[in-house]
Amino acid sequence: MEEEKAVALSADALPFGAQPADMGPEIDTVPKMFLRGVERRSAQVILRQKAFGIWQSVGWETLGRIVREVGMGLVALGYAPGEVVSILSNTNREWVYADLGALCAAGVVNGIYPTDAPTQVEYLLADSASVFAFVEDEEQLDKVLEVRERLPALRKIIVFDMEGLRDLDDPQVMSLEALRALGAEHDAAHPDEWRRRIAVRRPEDLAILVYTSGTTGKPKGAMISHANIMATLAAYQASFPQDARDERMCFLPLCHIAERIGGEYHALYTGAVMNYVENPETVPENVREIAPTVFTAVPRVWEKFYSGVLIALRDSSRLQQWAYKAAIDIGRRVAALREARAPVPAGLRLAFWLARRLVLDNVRKAIGVHRARVLITGAAPISPDLVRWFMALGLEMLEVWGQTESCGAVTGNPKDGVKPGSIGIPMAPSEVRLSPEGELLVRGPGVFMGYLNQPEKTAETLKDGWLHTGDVGRVDAEGYFMISDRMKDIIITAGGKNVTPSEWENQLKFSPYITDAVVIGDKRPYLTALIMIDHENVEKYAQEHAIPFSNYASLCRRPEVQALIEGELGKVNQHFARVEQVKRFRLLETKLTAEDEELTPTMKLKRKLVNEKYRDLIESMYAREAA
Repeated sequence: MEEEKAVALSADALPFGAQPADMGPEIDTVPKMFLRGVERRSAQVILRQKAFGIWQSVGWETLGRIVREVGMGLVALGYAPGEVVSILSNTNREWVYADLGALCAAGVVNGIYPTDAPTQVEYLLADSASVFAFVEDEEQLDKVLEVRERLPALRKIIVFDMEGLRDLDDPQVMSLEALRALGAEHDAAHPDEWRRRIAVRRPEDLAILVYTSGTTGKPKGAMISHANIMATLAAYQASFPQDARDERMCFLPLCHIAERIGGEYHALYTGAVMNYVENPETVPENVREIAPTVFTAVPRVWEKFYSGVLIALRDSSRLQQWAYKAAIDIGRRVAALREARAPVPAGLRLAFWLARRLVLDNVRKAIGVHRARVLITGAAPISPDLVRWFMALGLEMLEVWGQTESCGAVTGNPKDGVKPGSIGIPMAPSEVRLSPEGELLVRGPGVFMGYLNQPEKTAETLKDGWLHTGDVGRVDAEGYFMISDRMKDIIITAGGKNVTPSEWENQLKFSPYITDAVVIGDKRPYLTALIMIDHENVEKYAQEHAIPFSNYASLCRRPEVQALIEGELGKVNQHFARVEQVKRFRLLETKLTAEDEELTPTMKLKRKLVNEKYRDLIESMYAREAA
C-alpha cells in the first residue's frame, strides 16, 4: 500500500489559463509529459484514493517510481515497443499505474469496461492483439481465464487486488506487486533502459485504443496517437484551465475518452490533483469530501444532484422552502442577464450576494460543488434548464461536445459566454463546419488515426481530412453550434414530421422522477416513450403517499406512480406542438445498471437496443390503432 503525506501546493502557481511552463514543444508524447512532471513536480501530490476509510496521497516522486517498476516489469517479461496491453478494471489509481507503465515502456494501452461480459472481453483482447492483461480482482480475472484458451497472443495476466487469490497457482497469472518487484530488479540491472523506452515513441505513433459502442455491430477500436492527445491537452488547457491548486474527482470509466483525456492526462499535464472515488455508488458522499474545483461529469450525474436537492426540499420546513424559492429566483434573474450578456444592476448583485451567503451556498455544499470554479458536462445532451439551474446557484456550467474519434471535446461554451442549449464554439485549432445535410464535420490535430483492423469503417468516417461525426445540428450567427440529434436517430412520423427525440428526452429527464427515456415514433402515427423512473425519488414519493409496493416492478405498476409520470409527461408536452407531443408511455419495469446491456458505460439508454428488446411493449402503445 503506497501512502505519502500531502504537501502544501505553491501559492504562486501559474495564472489560470496559462500553458504549463514545463510542458514545452519538445514534450510531444505522453511518456515525455509524464517524465517531465516527475522531474519538475516531485514534491507535489498528484493523486489520492480512499483505502480503509482514509484518503491516502501519492506524490509525483512516488508515482514515478511505481510507474517505472510496472513498465520495467513488462520489459522484463518481453514487452516490445508497440505491443498492446489491456486494462480491465474500475477507475482507480492502479489503472493509472498500469496505463502509464505500459505507455512509458513504449507500448499501447487499451481499456475494457469492467461491466463487459467474458465474450466481449475475448473480442477486445483478440481484436487489439493484447499480449498482457491487467485485471482488477478475482471477478475480472475469471472473465479472462474463461476465454484465455482462445487468446494465443496473451502471455500474462496481472492482478491488482489478490484478495481471495493468494493460493492461486497459475503460471500465467501474477500480482501487480510481483510485477513491480520484477521491474525493480530488472531496472537495477538495466538502468538506462527506462529513458531509452520513453524516447522510443514518436508523436505520430499509436498511444491508446478506445473502443466505441457496438450497438450497431462489433465495437470499433479508435486509434489515438500521442500527437492527438498532446494537441487536445493544449486545447483543453486554453479553454478550461487548471493547475496544481485544483482538485479533480475521478469516477467516470477510464476506458472512456472523457475521463482518460480530460481527467487523467489533463491532470498529469497541469499537475491538478486526481481524487479517485471508492466506487460508483459512493460518488455523492465522495464529492462532498473532495469538493472538487474542476468537476467533469455526464448529464445523469447533474440530473441526480438536482433531483436530490428537490427531494430534500420536500422534507424541509416551510420557511426553508420559502427561502430557497426566493434565493433561486434571484439567482435565475442573474443567470438570465449573464446568458443575455447584459450587466447585472448593483441592487441585484447585492441581493444575489445575500442569497448566496444565506441559502444558495448551503445548496452547493450539500451537493459538494461549493469550491467548484467550473463544471463541465458532456458525453450526452443536457437540458438547457438544468444548466440554468446550476448557473442560478452561481456556478459556471460549460457544455462541451466531441467524440472518441476527435480525441474528446472539440467545442465548448466559454466561461464568459455560456449559451444553454448549445455545445459552444470550436476550440482552437480544431475546425467545425456543417455539411449540406447538416452533419457536423471536424478537422484538426485531435482527429484520430482511424479504426483498428477496419479500413472500410475508417474510410466511411474520414473523408478528405474531415471527421464525419454522425451528429446533425446547426450554427447560429455568433458561431455557437447546437446539436439536434444523431442523424440515424431522427424520427420521421407517418405524417412526414421530422422529430429530434433527444430534445424531448432531455426535457423529460429534467424531472426528479425520471432517469432516462427513449422517444419512439419513426413511421408511426404519433410519438410514444419508454421511461425509466428514478428509483430512489419515486420510492420516496410512494412512501410519503402511503402507496404500497413490494419491489421495483410493482412500484412501476402502481396507478399512482403511473399518474405521477403522466403528470411529468404532461408538463413537457406543453413545450411542443401537438404533432410533437408524446401520447402514450410505458415504464421499464427492470431496474437497469451499468452492467445491463441496455445502458452505455456513461449510463445512456441504447436507443437501437431498447427498440429491439422492448418491441412488444412498444407495440402495445400502438395496438388500438392497429386494431
